[in-house]
Amino acid sequence: MNRDEEHAASLPDDALAGLDADLDDEDAAAGGAAEHHSVTVTADTAGARLDKLLADGIAGLSRSRVQALMEQGRVVADGRTITDASQRVKPGQTFAVTIPAAAAPVPRPQDIPLAVVYEDADVLVLDKPAGMVVHPAAGNPDGTLVNALLFHCGASLSGIGGVRRPGIVHRLDKDTSGLMVVAKNDRAHHGLTAQFADRSLSRTYRALVWGIPSPAKGRIEAPIGRCPTDRKRMAVTAHGGKPAATRYRVVRAFEGAKRGQGVALVECTLETGRTHQIRVHMAHIGHPLVGDALYSRGRTGRAGGANAGSLPDAVRDALTGFPRQALHAAAIRFVHPGSGEVVSFDSPLPEDFTALLHSLESI
Repeated sequence: MNRDEEHAASLPDDALAGLDADLDDEDAAAGGAAEHHSVTVTADTAGARLDKLLADGIAGLSRSRVQALMEQGRVVADGRTITDASQRVKPGQTFAVTIPAAAAPVPRPQDIPLAVVYEDADVLVLDKPAGMVVHPAAGNPDGTLVNALLFHCGASLSGIGGVRRPGIVHRLDKDTSGLMVVAKNDRAHHGLTAQFADRSLSRTYRALVWGIPSPAKGRIEAPIGRCPTDRKRMAVTAHGGKPAATRYRVVRAFEGAKRGQGVALVECTLETGRTHQIRVHMAHIGHPLVGDALYSRGRTGRAGGANAGSLPDAVRDALTGFPRQALHAAAIRFVHPGSGEVVSFDSPLPEDFTALLHSLESI
């Protein structure tokens, strides 16, 4: 563990972002049935804000709860997901609202090995492997990081992070590897959550992307919201999205036979914390992550299109056969909620990512 004497300015991250399962899976995992409601705009309600219309039209819903449901992609009209709570409604419009079932029971502890980087009475820093789901959902009712934490930490995790995510103050996607910090008590949980909120906690990611970004260093600023046509995806949206900004720099470029084509190892730091932010932003500028089937389609494709075609056969096969998004949380820095000291941790790239980079050395 490295301890810094000065608290230098740092960048924020994706607190409670990077959902592994889609929302329908979470409803099924909750062990109950979701509620489905329909609200139609009348002549008397025309011109009202959408969140007020739905709160008035569905018993037991507040406007803040309606806004949360909209952010989760649970309000639909004419086949489109609606995320703008302030929009004014028109006569005859019908809005379908899905309210998820109650939270699932507390997950059971399971003796699952954890790669612990650092641990004390307040926090635990671990290196999550690719393929591990953070919290239970349909299709992954157990065998998750939460199950492992309940076994490893025991009763000290009770009451923090919610019933289904004890100790979890941020998340990584299932197929993203790297560092996570976990709170072991209420004080640590509140302290870390505050740092995510005020952007004083930072993490650095390494990613392998299709193509060579130009300029080699830059800032992507584009709002991110739920994709209106696919609830499993996030997207850069013109309306209803939340502000999002990502800084990137090219660490190393691996050019193919044609200038500007190939792949690049990039370092990304988040100024904001939106679900799938790096994956969405890099795809938005035309450089989706290698192995990212969810966000590569419609641009270069999973195979990397022209970028893959310009590479030697063996290299192209290694890249197109990579089974996950090439994304790793490589460093984390925060103020320790107990001692008040700034601490930082680093994680080397995992074996699969390293092997992929080795295959690129022949270019």
